[in-house]
Amino acid sequence: MKAGCVSLMILLSISMCVWAGDLDSVREAGVLRHIGVPYANFVTGTGGGLDVELMQRFAQHLGVRYEYVEANWGNVIQSLIGSEFDRSEPNVALVGDYPMRGDVIANGLTFLSWRDQLVDYSTPTFPTQVWLVAAADSELTPIEPSGDVNADIAAVRAQLADRRVLCKSNTCLDPSLHDLAGAGAEPVDFEGGLNDMVPAVLLGEAEATIIDVPDALVALERWGGRMKIIGPISQPQVMGVGFRPDCPQLRQEFNEFLDEIWADGTYLELVQEYYPAVFHYYPEFFALDEDMSETSVECANECENGVQAQ
Repeated sequence: MKAGCVSLMILLSISMCVWAGDLDSVREAGVLRHIGVPYANFVTGTGGGLDVELMQRFAQHLGVRYEYVEANWGNVIQSLIGSEFDRSEPNVALVGDYPMRGDVIANGLTFLSWRDQLVDYSTPTFPTQVWLVAAADSELTPIEPSGDVNADIAAVRAQLADRRVLCKSNTCLDPSLHDLAGAGAEPVDFEGGLNDMVPAVLLGEAEATIIDVPDALVALERWGGRMKIIGPISQPQVMGVGFRPDCPQLRQEFNEFLDEIWADGTYLELVQEYYPAVFHYYPEFFALDEDMSETSVECANECENGVQAQ
């Protein structure tokens, strides 16, 4: 392990000693504090969402009360680990204290290498990828999938020269992760929320936006006739739940809980409720029964027809 990473873990341990949040402590406190950012159908902001219901069930499994703690993309990890950080270098550095506000992050948290230095992920809970999305009347042209994701990414990037493209720092849409400028685009760091990026494009703030799969699926349901998917910008990715590194028992308990509700179909029913089309796009990620597969294909076809209608 590199010296910088060792120092980071030591500092994290010092920071986290003020809040013992592993499994026994959560049960003793009688509450599971779920830190979440309102985003897509994971955390709706109105009391529902895939990850809200998942954490509510996990709290019930633990025999404790559920509590939601709202955060934003600029402070969600800080609220978990109790520290500010600087990721301007390859090794993330802690740079000051921050109020530790909860026990777990669950809001469609994409696995990213810099986040991996700060949080421990659960078993993957959801598939994702970053796509380029434009208004239906844009000159940008949806690519013809080749079966080779690298070739597809190259075909999308070839269209980016001199295009204004929305992105979002400190998320999976961070411009530093996708080298948009290297493709000749003009990256625009969007100040609003992730849910507002497609509407911003439809209002003409930029010609296109990068967006991840869950948000794209929600956008297709709302604005399918006014937008189009150009193609992938990233390799396939996964999302999961984030835990502090000093909470291995809480993380293990969640992984075992997830295994149980995956096996008995409860988790797939939740996914079906909030993201029915995802089974069509990523069938290999989920174990499907026949009825669920047929429903997801119908939903995906409706989304695709809405895009093609323009």
